[in-house]
Amino acid sequence: MAKKKKQGQKRTGSEVSAQSVAQKTQAEVRSFLYVGGRDCQVAHLRQIASNFGAELIHHDGGLREAVSRIDTVLPSVDCVFCPIDCISHDACLRVKSGCKIVKSSLCRACMNESPHPSTSM
Repeated sequence: MAKKKKQGQKRTGSEVSAQSVAQKTQAEVRSFLYVGGRDCQVAHLRQIASNFGAELIHHDGGLREAVSRIDTVLPSVDCVFCPIDCISHDACLRVKSGCKIVKSSLCRACMNESPHPSTSM
């Protein structure tokens, strides 16, 4: 009888992980700020973060959004990603100094704009 009860309670891995993500409180959810970068990548990055139970907040790096908004978002995130070749200088400096103040982790990455390395000369 005990065997039947255990077999009836088996769950697939996706059901278990979905349930564990749903049970997390707001304090356990990680949040990341992505400043700058290419707009076409944001949805993909947001999906990746969501798959791991995290939240991705995007700031365009000063193209359309006020750079001062970075100051208000920084205290609420765990880590900041900043592609340094797709961001304004002002936004990059705000992120760098703001991360020091609120002690958030800062990950800077350099991305090649040109699809072919030979054309970037």
